[in-house]
Amino acid sequence: MTGSPVHLLHALAETETRDLTYIGNNVGEPGLGGGRLLRNGQIRKAIGSYFSSNSEVVQAAQSGKIEVELLPQGTLAEAIRAGGAGIGGFFTPAGAGTQLAAGKESRLIDGREMILASPIRGDVALVRAWQADLAGNLVYRMTESNFNHAAATAANLVIAEAEHVVPVGKLDPNVIHTPGCFVDYLVKAHVQPEDLGSSVSVSAVHKRMDEARMAMARAALAELKPGDVVNLGIGIPTLVADLIGPEHGIVLHSENGMLGVGPEPESGGAMEHPVNAGKIPVTAMPGTSYFDSAASFGMIRGGHVDAAIMGGLQVDEAGNLANWTVPGKPLLGVGGAMDLASGAERLIITMSHTDRRGTPKVVRQCSLPITAKSVVDVLVTDLAVFRFVNRRMRLVKLMPGVSQAQVAAVTEAAYEIDLG
Repeated sequence: MTGSPVHLLHALAETETRDLTYIGNNVGEPGLGGGRLLRNGQIRKAIGSYFSSNSEVVQAAQSGKIEVELLPQGTLAEAIRAGGAGIGGFFTPAGAGTQLAAGKESRLIDGREMILASPIRGDVALVRAWQADLAGNLVYRMTESNFNHAAATAANLVIAEAEHVVPVGKLDPNVIHTPGCFVDYLVKAHVQPEDLGSSVSVSAVHKRMDEARMAMARAALAELKPGDVVNLGIGIPTLVADLIGPEHGIVLHSENGMLGVGPEPESGGAMEHPVNAGKIPVTAMPGTSYFDSAASFGMIRGGHVDAAIMGGLQVDEAGNLANWTVPGKPLLGVGGAMDLASGAERLIITMSHTDRRGTPKVVRQCSLPITAKSVVDVLVTDLAVFRFVNRRMRLVKLMPGVSQAQVAAVTEAAYEIDLG
């Protein structure tokens, strides 16, 4: 909820306005921000990237109370930026060859399949800034820029709420993020801890840290090199951050707009610290930089992120990844997975070798909807580590106490053995 214009959204929730098309990465949290508009029945359609973080959105979509349009997170950010810049559309590799590409124009550009994304522009934009002056210039704090800057450029009417409002000339022109020409109305609004939802305190974070998961995190860390810029997904990948020290020389990237992510703080929350893409308060390492979501995904698509570590539902012997949806359930949670899978230089997947019923997740061919094709470089499971070399899958390491026979018994995919 950091950087969310929660006061403006709650004011809107007090009106009789209905049939809204709500555009945002998510629809807030239950009863908070956009989540309050949802409870009031004011949202007709939601366009975004990761709605499954709010269970009430899932229920509303399943019951047909709202229409949902899902986009990869980087596509959403760039589409809003394009809408504000007068760009008629753009081609992106994120989502190519997946269900989200259905009905969209595709082209082969420099040997890569890409799909056409349309610009997004709203009638009204509601944004949150940390500082503003009376000319409408806006400054965002830490990771609170996220979608705010792009949204402020991509609407016919822009209303900004700000924590601090100062006279003209009091802001250093060098630090202004959004120039005042984009802003029509300015509201001073003081953020309270209860406005921050699950990000209010690091004490609300609960991690599963059993030995099997930590062994996977250590194996994933072993695949990284000094100097790497690395993006960590939610779940097991977040445990890798706890193992990284200054001696590793690794820089962590978070797609909500931070380069230089440090470990979780011992105390405090989003009032004092930046947050990562999982809304968890984190510390900032020396040399940290902040930026908005459009710039962040530009780093990813542009090949400036050396490695991404994320979870998986299935990986097959061709290196295809499925990790975003299960048939029969609403398509509500792609997030940045498609962008990272297609944009990171190396992709490391961490997942359990089987599901809870013992069904193999390392398969001959993915049966679940694909996130991206032929993208997995390393697969780390609770049983073994595999590398994909020249489109061939190789078993390169066994986890402690695991035998080759145990791996073979629960692996559908064909693989070579190279335990060296």
